[in-house]
Amino acid sequence: MKGVILAGGLGTRLYPLTKITNKHLLPLYDKPMIYYPLITMVKAGIKDIMIITGGNNAGDFIRLLQNGQEFGLTQLNYAYQEKEGGIAHALAIAENFVDKDKVLVILGDNIVEDDISAAVSDFETQKRGAKIFLKEIKTPKDYGVAEIKGGKIIGIEEKPKHPKSNLAVIGVYMYDSTVFDIVKQIKPSARGEMEITDVNNWYIQEGTLTYHILKGWWGDAGASVDALLETNNFIARKVKNEGPNHWWNWTAWKNSQ
Repeated sequence: MKGVILAGGLGTRLYPLTKITNKHLLPLYDKPMIYYPLITMVKAGIKDIMIITGGNNAGDFIRLLQNGQEFGLTQLNYAYQEKEGGIAHALAIAENFVDKDKVLVILGDNIVEDDISAAVSDFETQKRGAKIFLKEIKTPKDYGVAEIKGGKIIGIEEKPKHPKSNLAVIGVYMYDSTVFDIVKQIKPSARGEMEITDVNNWYIQEGTLTYHILKGWWGDAGASVDALLETNNFIARKVKNEGPNHWWNWTAWKNSQ
């Protein structure tokens, strides 16, 4: 399976912090934000990764991460998104990189505490389709919300005024290679973007969308300055309370392999 981290966007919700840098390069306690999805992917066994970014600071990712050797990657690739067009639009850039493989997609500002290895392994055995990650939260109306009946997702509604559940669709997704054919068929939404919710609903209509519910903490660090602060504080507490055994201690994990 390939890995794609989406790290574009203007980060306007974090102004003025993002006036001179990409939001995914901002610090989350003792590491740049982009380190966290990278660590999540590598711990799940994915070592062929592409980072898709844009704007004036794209070159900073290369200076920071170089060839990914620090993370034990087989290959670290970079692609440039010329303009914002939504998550699905950004994912389409990775078509040649993914080719006929399956792909794990993580939004670069989504920070998950869980080890997602089991979910990745489960999707590897899934014959076709997609698997999305859900998290039970207090304010699901700010996100795409999944409606589940009989153990299956029957619909996803984007930012509903009256959510049908408290299960938010977070920025971690897994797809088979047909996702690129689907993206080519969906149309831009009212806000002019290619919505990933439309892609996910396509798989629902096919009956091939499965899901995994996260148990641990999840943070959408790019949602607001308050969300960025909350994420920083959570990681700081975890690092200080758990010492060298905390989830994001990359050096300790690498030495244990």
